[in-house]
Amino acid sequence: MTEAIPYGTGETRAGDDGPVHVLHFVLLLPHPVVRVWAAVATPEGLPQWLAAADLLEPQLGGAVTLRWLNAEEGTEGAVVSGRVTAWDREAVAEYTVETYGRIRFHMEPAPADSLAAVLRFTNEFAGPDERRLDNLAGWHQHFEYLSDALDGRPADWSSWTPERFGQLRAEYAART
Repeated sequence: MTEAIPYGTGETRAGDDGPVHVLHFVLLLPHPVVRVWAAVATPEGLPQWLAAADLLEPQLGGAVTLRWLNAEEGTEGAVVSGRVTAWDREAVAEYTVETYGRIRFHMEPAPADSLAAVLRFTNEFAGPDERRLDNLAGWHQHFEYLSDALDGRPADWSSWTPERFGQLRAEYAART
């Protein structure tokens, strides 16, 4: 991996049906916004680091179905469907889906370098604290894959193992 991914942060608040978690990651990626956009908002880019976009209607209110390529078929969250809840080409892609809640990618050129992008990521979902730790570790690992994919090394899902996820989850548990 070429770029170290900074740790994400999170906050928890009371919701109607239990805790609501809001996770944040801010990444400085040495690639232009248009390239980062293609990775987070197209059916061709998403499987290289996150999930197959079995359905992605690129417009506000469009349908989306994501199939995680490192998850066992039939497990909770392996395939999720929902809606595109924000869409501003080359700036904001937001999907609100089952299990994972609101997943928002906000891109902008880095202030000092138009060939780099700042990706501000937010994930808002309801669930127990264990899921908060799982999501922090999972997103962190997927952002490592994103960095590699942008550098021309897409994820090889056939060789995925849970060891890195476990290491990251332990690190996040120790941080909170």
